[in-house]
Amino acid sequence: MPAVGATRRTDALDEGSTMDRTSLLKTWLPGLALVLLAFLMPTPAHARSEPLYFALEVRRDGRLIAQPKLLGQSGRTLRAERRRPGALAPDYRLVLTPRGEGDGFQLQLDLSLPEGEGHSQLALLHGQERKLQLGRVPGELEVSLLLMKVDSPEFRALMRLTEEKPGTVQSVSSSI
Repeated sequence: MPAVGATRRTDALDEGSTMDRTSLLKTWLPGLALVLLAFLMPTPAHARSEPLYFALEVRRDGRLIAQPKLLGQSGRTLRAERRRPGALAPDYRLVLTPRGEGDGFQLQLDLSLPEGEGHSQLALLHGQERKLQLGRVPGELEVSLLLMKVDSPEFRALMRLTEEKPGTVQSVSSSI
């Protein structure tokens, strides 16, 4: 007789286990499907990291004081400064924080000079150039900024990389 009771308990455990597994699957299956969909869907543009080229001109009272050309990456802060040999303070310090958003980029720009500093937030498209007034009065501190995606046809044209002459060797390397 104990064997029959043991069989009944085993049957009861099997039925309970099946119900537990079924309810567990019903609970977790929609969540698992959403996780799989998230991995299979394309990454949004703002989350992608793209190599970017920045060409800037900084003018103080109409006089050109800096003309940096920089390579950076969306989603990563780029810092640049120019310091004369032996100088304690830099001539300028520039911080760019680009973030991809849709077809364009949101950019935060911070510029520090010994005489003062400026800050701006702006939206730019690939290949777009903008002039920013960072001083208290127009012309006091002005920045012209061009943003391009690296390895785009426009960037290659700017860098004159598309015109290779027969018989010449051209070497280009980039590190980001």
